[in-house]
Amino acid sequence: MCGIVGGFWTNQQQTSDMEARLNAALEAMRHRGPNDRGLQSVSAPAGRLILGQTRLSIIDLSAGGHQPMSSADGRFCLVFNGEIYNYRELRAELEAKGLRFATQSDTEVLLIAWQVWGEAVLARLEGMYSFAVYDQGEHRLTLVRDPFGIKPLFYSQHAQGLVFASELPALIAASGQAPEADPQAAYDYLVHGLYDHSAQSFVKGIFNLMPGHMLELDLGTERATGSAASPRAWLTFRPKPTTPAPSFTEASEALRHSFLRNVDLHMRADVPLAAALSGGIDSSAVVGAMRHLLPDRPIHTFSFVAANSEVSEERWADTVAEAKGATAHKVFASAQDLERDIDTVVRAQGEPFGSTSIYAQYCVFQRARQEGITVMLEGQGADEMLAGYIGYPGYRLASLWEQGRLAAMPRFAKAWAKWHGQPASLAWKYAYSVLAPDAAYAAARHLTGRKAQPDWLGLEAFADQGVVMQEKRFARASDYRGQRVREHLAQRLTQRGLGHLLRHGDRNAMAHSIENRVPFLTLPLAQQLLELPEDYLIAPDGETKSVFRAAMRGLVPDAVLDRRDKVGFATPERDWFMAILPSLLAWVEDADAVPFLNREPLMARLTAVLEGRAPFSWQVWRWINYIRWYRLMIGG
Repeated sequence: MCGIVGGFWTNQQQTSDMEARLNAALEAMRHRGPNDRGLQSVSAPAGRLILGQTRLSIIDLSAGGHQPMSSADGRFCLVFNGEIYNYRELRAELEAKGLRFATQSDTEVLLIAWQVWGEAVLARLEGMYSFAVYDQGEHRLTLVRDPFGIKPLFYSQHAQGLVFASELPALIAASGQAPEADPQAAYDYLVHGLYDHSAQSFVKGIFNLMPGHMLELDLGTERATGSAASPRAWLTFRPKPTTPAPSFTEASEALRHSFLRNVDLHMRADVPLAAALSGGIDSSAVVGAMRHLLPDRPIHTFSFVAANSEVSEERWADTVAEAKGATAHKVFASAQDLERDIDTVVRAQGEPFGSTSIYAQYCVFQRARQEGITVMLEGQGADEMLAGYIGYPGYRLASLWEQGRLAAMPRFAKAWAKWHGQPASLAWKYAYSVLAPDAAYAAARHLTGRKAQPDWLGLEAFADQGVVMQEKRFARASDYRGQRVREHLAQRLTQRGLGHLLRHGDRNAMAHSIENRVPFLTLPLAQQLLELPEDYLIAPDGETKSVFRAAMRGLVPDAVLDRRDKVGFATPERDWFMAILPSLLAWVEDADAVPFLNREPLMARLTAVLEGRAPFSWQVWRWINYIRWYRLMIGG
């Protein structure tokens, strides 16, 4: 696990200055790689390329894993952030072709695999990665990001070239330009809670390379510039149902086998590892699989405990740790801890985020580092592959509607409501949100108080900026008719939904020099799950993750598998805010520095929430978070 940085410039006179900037960028990412650092300048026909990396040693702890890494013939040069879990299998295949290796690292396997197979190797990789590789034979620089976007990669294009880095603050340092807040990103986050859902970052002109995408730049012509490069998808993820479908029992047995294989691959490391355990089904399954595969090895778990709160999952984490003989580490945090650490965690994330639960996760990784852990496994991504959370009832009803199974719709709505302890009317509201035309959907949101242009928004700052002031909805493709759950899960995995959750985990872990691994997220497992019938994921009685619950029997305590709620590392957010009210009000007073906010209406709305005259929501945190981020990153 590492941080990578690089850039290309057609103006040779800028090279010495840019080396200093890239070194500053590497220093800004020292937490991502405290074990080693490298920077290499490469001459290209159209200018000069500089590649850098700061390394956290996980596999092959020797100097053999140093980067940038060049091929034996000097043609290819690589900087790589991530892990290739099936590197041993790929290495054996390459050795059978006569290739020779000088190290035990997965970096060298990736380098030689790219040299032999080129872009075709990407479909064969099981791992998390972002990397840049330069082919001196064809003078081509290629940036690549993994299918789910587990590992980050930012880039910025300019008239004389391109710069890239693993984190936003590092890219700002590399660019040498004063950052300017992007108005569309500000609007989407502040009003609709959307972030990490598009290529645009929170800083104007800085972009995410989207999951499953690559960016190629020809450095062989004098006219080569970063502005001439456009990302393209190397992966089109459009799962279709398997025909004929396996039986439910066959599907659960195959899923059990695949999941155990994934966890086994994700435990490959030459350093101490552990698991993040919330007490939910997904993280419990990871711990259960670890114990099944390592019956005699010590297992450490780390859990956040919201003391004296209804959102505490302590008893569930205790149940799993005791059943699996794990050494449990409990992590506690208070409102005063948040008050003290707010700027630290905002800097660590680099961009605004959704709630204080991300701070709880930050504290978990902090404690793990203190206990000497370098690799953590967690259950992220399972909800987006297995139709978790509350089971996507709107999309399931939409599928039934489009299949013409009208009589099944009220039966499912009633069963779903009973299973989740919710009114059946809520299922129909979700269905309306999926099926309603854009205008009707927007009107319904307005009537329920979720206005597209609330009075606390600084509308004048968005004037002439091209900002689209409405919620961005998922489009429904005609070839997914009757399969809306499958379509939506595929969208959440690669377009909007999972991205911000993976960002939270990456930044929080890397802030403490820990590699965070997500064994659910491999292409083979995603394909396997999203080719199953929808009612294997969401049972007719409303049970979520139905096939996975069946697959985990015997690995996870039944009491956990039979849970119907979803909590995670949740914090008692409102209680925390009330406990540090003077600081909260002081933070929000700084709204004057943010052009996208109107302080007086915002304070009035906040007061109504705190006094109980308006419902409490994550909106409060979004105000606080954006204001703190703006002052720290943009200045104001």
